[in-house]
Amino acid sequence: MNSTIKTNFSIDELDFQKSGNSLIPAIIQDYTTLKVLMLGYMNREALEKTLDDKKVTFYSRSRERLWTKGESSGNFLFAREILKDCDNDTILIKAEAVGPTCHTGSNSCFNSSDDEGFIRKLQRVIERRKIERPQGSYTVELFDKGVNKIAQKVGEEAVETVIEAIDGNDERLIYEASDLIYHLLVLLACKNMNISDLEKELYKRHK
Repeated sequence: MNSTIKTNFSIDELDFQKSGNSLIPAIIQDYTTLKVLMLGYMNREALEKTLDDKKVTFYSRSRERLWTKGESSGNFLFAREILKDCDNDTILIKAEAVGPTCHTGSNSCFNSSDDEGFIRKLQRVIERRKIERPQGSYTVELFDKGVNKIAQKVGEEAVETVIEAIDGNDERLIYEASDLIYHLLVLLACKNMNISDLEKELYKRHK
């Protein structure tokens, strides 16, 4: 895990007094999937502790003390990036979650679907396969065969996706399109690219 938390501010820029209770809202977002996980509150001490320990720490309004998320459950949030908003009175923390974030066992306190953002999580798995090379992994087999074979598989899955779309078999269309996306992610990883590169290109075209 990266030991440096990226920020776009210094603590002195933040307005802890705006709400009248020396607290600012802290929105927690999954670093990989971009899913919003929870909302907590921080005072200056909680933010400083988060920056020092890398584990997200809040100020509990009910218990009137600092509490580190996961201190009893082990489901920690490791901060990777912290951004302030335009009014300097709210922060966004992009974090890697260890286990479910919500006490109900859900990944998000907002009851959003746990499969939301899974493509980005799959991308991270594929990238780890490229580095760790576990035995028996189909993804590793693809990497070992090289870019030509991976590109060929993307083409094959694209053809199968088109066939199912024309045939009107919606269930098979989803199945084959999922195969297409998976193999495309492998191809991108093989070329040291990822979804973010596609997003940048599509955003440029949209503008």
